[in-house]
Amino acid sequence: MPKPVVPEEKRRRRRPTRSGTVLSERLIVETALRMLREHGSTGLTARRLGLALDCDPSTLYRYFRGMDDLTLAIGDALIGQALRGWEPTGRWRADLRAIGLRIHAAYVAHPQAALLTANRVTGRAHELAADEAVLDVLRTAGFPLPDTVRVYHAFIDQTLAFAALDAATLALPSASQRADDDKWNSTYARLPRTTHPRIAEAAPLLATRMPTSAYPTALDMLLDSAAGTLEAGTSPEPAGAGNRRRPEGRPA
Repeated sequence: MPKPVVPEEKRRRRRPTRSGTVLSERLIVETALRMLREHGSTGLTARRLGLALDCDPSTLYRYFRGMDDLTLAIGDALIGQALRGWEPTGRWRADLRAIGLRIHAAYVAHPQAALLTANRVTGRAHELAADEAVLDVLRTAGFPLPDTVRVYHAFIDQTLAFAALDAATLALPSASQRADDDKWNSTYARLPRTTHPRIAEAAPLLATRMPTSAYPTALDMLLDSAAGTLEAGTSPEPAGAGNRRRPEGRPA
């Protein structure tokens, strides 16, 4: 059986570290986020985290069962940042759009952490609060339960998928980012209409749009579809619908 979760006040280090720091779960997560931002996922180890906090690495296991448990806490912290200050307005579409944009922004603000956590299910307090908020917005708007779950599934997965995609771009070295963006002008814009007529006519618009995130547009398209579902009434769940963030064919 898994070990029971011990409240933080019982796990807390009784004495400050040598530098006078009093450890807490929040401080450890914030330090881990900084290390990810500065060194990437390969730079986040218990040893390096202990050095950064001026404590023995074993002390970290008073707060987390292991580095994977810390990873889940980091993901939950990002969602917590997204939810901070959000309040429902009673306008379901505006509320969902705000939640989606907030979650996406929180993840892309920490691209290395996003790559590490966007595909994880933490089961922690902030994630549960976000899920409860999305489901409540949909149910309060009048969506039947099957449609609520269907829209929630698409909304959450789309938000996290774009967060991971955009974070992957931001995690690239700046030279690689510039090279990728320049392709729309150096390659696509120079293709002749004789061989690539559709790319040639769209090239100026592609060069403007493609270096930016498509998430706001995709989010509006999803909300348009959800609004149509709400107006039309109940729609059947498509056959073979998968579980959250588990593509078809991937073993459960």
